[in-house]
Amino acid sequence: MSTYQNTTSRLSILQAAFVIARRDFTAILFSKAFFFFLIGPLFFMLISVGAGFIGAAAADSKSDPTLAVAMSAQDSTRFAQTHESLAEYVRLPDVTVIGEERDRSPEALLADTDSNFAAVLTGTLEAPELSGTEDRIDRWQGEVALIASTAMGEADSYPSVKLTPTDTSMADTRNVNAATATASITLMFLLTMLLAGMVLSNLVEEKGNKIIEILAAAIPMDAVFLGKLFAMLAISFVGIAVWGSIAGTILFLGAEALPEMAPPAVGWPLFVALFLIYFAMAYLLIGSIFLAVGSMAPTVRDVQTISMPATMLQLAVFFLATFAMNDLGSPIELFAVSFPLSSPYAMLGRAAQEAALWPHLVALAWQVLWVGIFVKAGATLFRKKVMKSGPRGAKTGKRRSFLSFRRKDKSQIETHY
Repeated sequence: MSTYQNTTSRLSILQAAFVIARRDFTAILFSKAFFFFLIGPLFFMLISVGAGFIGAAAADSKSDPTLAVAMSAQDSTRFAQTHESLAEYVRLPDVTVIGEERDRSPEALLADTDSNFAAVLTGTLEAPELSGTEDRIDRWQGEVALIASTAMGEADSYPSVKLTPTDTSMADTRNVNAATATASITLMFLLTMLLAGMVLSNLVEEKGNKIIEILAAAIPMDAVFLGKLFAMLAISFVGIAVWGSIAGTILFLGAEALPEMAPPAVGWPLFVALFLIYFAMAYLLIGSIFLAVGSMAPTVRDVQTISMPATMLQLAVFFLATFAMNDLGSPIELFAVSFPLSSPYAMLGRAAQEAALWPHLVALAWQVLWVGIFVKAGATLFRKKVMKSGPRGAKTGKRRSFLSFRRKDKSQIETHY
């Protein structure tokens, strides 16, 4: 028992965790298996890009842009009534009549964050003027002329619609931001699902070769848990750095062929920083669950069966966050933000669509709290399960605690770590 006491007296839990993390990080980083591990996920990057485009198309179909009608009260009423009657036979854009109490200028309406206006109709029925992005007003020019002509009772004569192009509209901005949110959530999910499995495989491997028994006899299990969790997080950031460098090089070489990307609501620098922070939070949360799962698996072949609920939980969290980001402020979105496991994904989607920063400070504090709870609960379960998994005694038949290992076994910690 003196060896254990001397070891714990020399190192605090954080110091012991750092020793474990440093050893695991170095051992994995310079292994041949890690090199091949870095190559495989490049294929997942292609999948994430495809999923982002699919999600953008889905977001565009769910959020129909609207035509704001800001003509005189009489002309606006006639236009809206004619639109309603023609919409039964012809596919027309949705319209919203703007009252006199609002700022009816095209600039203000197109920049309104509470609406989804893609174009603004001003002027008169005889001389309508359509303001919006160039592709949008070109697409709606014929529909506006048809409605205006029908409203005036001149079915054979169509008024000339004056087009006033603008740089952007809130509808286009929302569609682009929704695509960015979907792509980023998908990428973070794939990275988390891919990299979190390393925690489980590393733990099961060391349980199989009895290294975990030496660690349990020499230092507190909380330190072992924390060390392995943060070592795998550091390895994950190495992988992200490598894959990000490759992707950045490809994008840089093909920059001229790519369309200009609109920035997310918080801007690219802050969005990238939030992506890394929320990835760390999501990884620590699911990693602590995987470590707890690993402690309950008696053999390697039992790991896949026991880890299945945790994998299904990851999928459920991903679908929840992806669905919730299409309706910010709704009850389902607020639930996704509040639920610990989905909070990093939901808040990343919000960062792409809203510029407010204070919700991220609150969410990060909430997530850090739950990381502490999950790590402590997982370490407690890990300690109880591992400390009871030793060989049975010859006389009593009870499982022998790792703390009863011989001193020469305990001293092996210095050899391995």
